[in-house]
Amino acid sequence: MADGPRSGCPINAAIEVFGDRWTLLVLRDVMFGDRRHFRQLQSQSQSQSDEGIASNILADRSRTLVEAELLTRDEAGRGKRATYTLTEPAIQLVPVSRTSAPGAWGIAPTSPELRVRAELLETGGPELWQDFMAELRERYLGVTRTASHGPTATERLAWKP
Repeated sequence: MADGPRSGCPINAAIEVFGDRWTLLVLRDVMFGDRRHFRQLQSQSQSQSDEGIASNILADRSRTLVEAELLTRDEAGRGKRATYTLTEPAIQLVPVSRTSAPGAWGIAPTSPELRVRAELLETGGPELWQDFMAELRERYLGVTRTASHGPTATERLAWKP
């Protein structure tokens, strides 16, 4: 997407970035799981969920997200792990992840521990989305946020059986 979408249609532009099985899942794991390294993303998908993304697919989707400017990837030196960081456009997807038709449609047939964030974002409304986005900006972009009282948005989005 470095050259832009193939057409002027916003739906087409979104599908060019997110229109495959894995891209949103990689973004989800960085955003909600704070997985910032390739191996963390791969082990998260393979050990703690049913997705099981292959390393070549993960490499391709990570590259796609960097090209789309939703993630940045630092150039780690020899023997060091590259770190992926959310960008502001990726952080702005928090409300979209809550309001997306596929996400809402997909809630019903899933297990409670995997659908909890979607449900909590739904019930928490814009205040929770904004709090979570502020936490993501602080974590990934270094933007200082005002202190809040009570549990953080991340704590409110955690699975509690």
